[in-house]
Amino acid sequence: MSTYPHPIIAREGWFHITVAFSIALLVHLFLGWLWALPFWFIALFVLQFFRDPPRIIPLQANAILAPADGRIVAVEKTQDPFLNREAIKVSVFMNVFNVHSNRSPVDGVIKDRWYFPGKFINASLSKASLENERNALWIKTDKGLDVTCVQIAGLIAKRIICHVNPGDRLARGQRFGFIRFGSRVDVYLPTDTRINVNIGDKVYATLTILAELRS
Repeated sequence: MSTYPHPIIAREGWFHITVAFSIALLVHLFLGWLWALPFWFIALFVLQFFRDPPRIIPLQANAILAPADGRIVAVEKTQDPFLNREAIKVSVFMNVFNVHSNRSPVDGVIKDRWYFPGKFINASLSKASLENERNALWIKTDKGLDVTCVQIAGLIAKRIICHVNPGDRLARGQRFGFIRFGSRVDVYLPTDTRINVNIGDKVYATLTILAELRS
C-alpha cells in the first residue's frame, strides 16, 4: 500500500530552495560562474535536504514503522517523560543528508501534543531527548495501546514543523511533520513490544519496521 499526497520536494523547503537558487543565479549573472560555484553547491545541498520521496507502507497490522530516515542511536528501557510510564525508547538520528520528513509509526488517534522550547545540542546525544527543543505526539492505536512520537531539534535545526493536532487521526506512514537541518525522532513504546532494530542500524521512514506491538 502506498499513499502520497505530497510533492517529492517538501513544501516546507520551497522558500529556502527559491532563495538559495536565486542567490546563486544572481551571483552567476553579475560575478561569473567561478564566484557562483559555492552558491550553486549550497543551493543543491538545500534542494537535496528537502527531498521527500514516496514510500511503500507495509501491510503488517502490528508493525511499528520508522518515523524518519537515519541511524538508530538508542534502544533502551526508560521512563516516558510525557505519559509517565515505563517504556522502550527507540531513537533515530538524522544527519543533514537524510530525508527529514517525519511519518507516523502507527495507525491511531492523537490524544495530546506537547511542545517544549529548548537547546540545540547534538541530537545524537542522549540528553537531547530531554534538553533540546521538541514536539511530542501521544498516539492511541486502534487497539488502545500508547505510542509517543517525539520530534527533537538538532545542533543546527532551527524549526520543528508539525501539521497535526489532538483529535486528528494518523495512518501508518502518513506524513505529519518536518525538521529543518539535522535532528532526531524518539518513539516510546509499551514494554512488551518486540524490537526489531539495534543501535547503529540504518532505517528508512515507513519502509523499516522498528518493532511489533503485541496482538
